Amino acid sequence: MTLCANERARYRRHLSLPEIGPSGQQRLKDTRVLVVGTGGLGCPAALYLAAAGIGTLGLVDFDRVELSNLQRQVLFGTEDLGQLKVEAARRRLLALNPEIAVLTHALTLRADNVCEVIEGYDIVLDGSDRLSTRYLVNDACVLLGRPLVTAAIHRFEGQAMTYIPGLGPCYRCLFPQVEEGAVASCAEAGVLGVLPGVLGTIQANEAIKIAAGIGAPLIGRLLSYDALELSFTELPVSRRHDCRVCGEHPQITAPRDIGPACDTETLAARRLSAIDLRDLLASAESAGPPLVLIDVREPREFAARHLEGARNIPLRELESRLAEFAGAGDPVFLCRSGHRSLLACAIAWRAGIAAPGHLEGGLLAWAAEVDADFEVASD
Repeated sequence: MTLCANERARYRRHLSLPEIGPSGQQRLKDTRVLVVGTGGLGCPAALYLAAAGIGTLGLVDFDRVELSNLQRQVLFGTEDLGQLKVEAARRRLLALNPEIAVLTHALTLRADNVCEVIEGYDIVLDGSDRLSTRYLVNDACVLLGRPLVTAAIHRFEGQAMTYIPGLGPCYRCLFPQVEEGAVASCAEAGVLGVLPGVLGTIQANEAIKIAAGIGAPLIGRLLSYDALELSFTELPVSRRHDCRVCGEHPQITAPRDIGPACDTETLAARRLSAIDLRDLLASAESAGPPLVLIDVREPREFAARHLEGARNIPLRELESRLAEFAGAGDPVFLCRSGHRSLLACAIAWRAGIAAPGHLEGGLLAWAAEVDADFEVASD
């Protein structure tokens, strides 16, 4: 298929880019992208993919539009309340660009259908809000050899990473398995309305680069975004040779459904509230092994203000410095808002630390709930 006159006019700004041009735009038209979840992440991602001329978009979601969705799910309007998200999204996307095809999958992805759905697409974007779905999609993409752009959001922060078969780590290399309740959902913790827009467009950007064959995808790099401070940080991620799905001797050879209690290899991260940590610190001397407070913020942040007794090991250095506190007690990781400390738990758990803990909500929660005079430096 070649570009018609309407398409040449519609994509004129792409055609003017030497990196894309007519051949790159044709590659976009020939690409089939599956968007898993038409929520906060999937809505902006799908909008920009449709506008960019991705020839076939697939949408997976079983849910219906609710009023609380409209704060961030920009594909929908008040008139769509009660309708299937994938159908409302399809109408909106075709109104934006009738030159593309939009396929809908109004279902819940499970082990018995995930490969059938994904194998019809070239690239997968995962914007699901369920950890079990995130692992299921990751494993299916690895097994089917499909590129995957995954993103997640929490309160004011988000993260994104790209997996390309044979070129870098998968999501399970970073988080071998996290318990379903380890991270609060948007409904529980809240989310800034514009946050998924930032992460969703990053996902779309990654998919467009992969489809057009340009740029450097987020391979081996976890990109973290803090909306409050308007800052981006990167955490290098290496492929695990013992990864259970993409490693040298994989144990996962077919997708399987994962529930909160059906997988024994879970990240046993202890989620401590500010009050919990305060009470533990107060009773630490008589409660067995001491707590080891590891502040994973940057040295500048740590120097501005930190909890008494905490030691500073920046997240980017943590993997190489785990031996500094191994065997000294139960580690509790601290950061500004709880995002980096959860990543630190994953790194520690991968290294054999059985039950790392982290301060939920970070030092911001400490300042709000325990010590109003505690000033938290921006990252």
